[in-house]
Amino acid sequence: MFKKLIILLFILFAAATTHAQTADEIYNKYLDFNLKRLQGEGDALTLGQDIIPNADKLKESMRNSFYYSIANLFENDGQSVKAIEYYEKVAVAVPNYYVAHRALGYLYLKDVTAISEKLNAAKSDINENKRLTALYIAATKKALPQLEKAQSCDPSDETLATIKMLYKNMKDTQGAATLDARLKAMSKNCIDLLDDK
Repeated sequence: MFKKLIILLFILFAAATTHAQTADEIYNKYLDFNLKRLQGEGDALTLGQDIIPNADKLKESMRNSFYYSIANLFENDGQSVKAIEYYEKVAVAVPNYYVAHRALGYLYLKDVTAISEKLNAAKSDINENKRLTALYIAATKKALPQLEKAQSCDPSDETLATIKMLYKNMKDTQGAATLDARLKAMSKNCIDLLDDK
C-alpha cells in the first residue's frame, strides 16, 4: 500500500512539473512572439499559430493580449475569418476594449457590403431580394453594436456616418433616434489598452 502511495505521489509530482514547464515554455514563446511582432518580423504569425493550441496556459490578461495581437496579424494577412475568431474572444473577455469592437465592426461590415452588392444586382428578382434583405439586416445587426461601442469610446466622423447609413438602409428610425443616448451610455466604460501583466 505504501509503495502504491509513493508511486502515485511521484506520478502526480511529475505531471505537475511537466505542466509548469509547458506553461513556462508557452510564456517564453509568447515573449518571443511579442518581440517578433513589434519588430515587424514576418514569422510572428507563424510563431503565434504555434501558441494558439496552448494559449489557455497563459494568464488570462496575457491570453487576451495575445488573442488581440494574433487577430491583428491575421487581419493584416487577409485572413478575416481567423481574425474575427480571435477578436471575438477579446470582445467577450474584455467587453469594454473598444479597439477589438472597432476591428470586428469593420470586418463584419465587409459582409454587409458584399450582401449589399448582391442585393443591388437582384432588384428584379423578388424572392432573391427578400432573402438578401434578410441577410443584409442580420449582417448589419451584427456589425452595428461593434461599431457603436467603438464610436462611443473613440468618436470618428467616418464611423458615425457608417452607423447612420446602416440604420437608414435598414429603415430603423427608432435605432437611429436612440443612437446618441446609447453612445453616451457606452462611453462611460472604455478601455483603450490591454494589460498583459
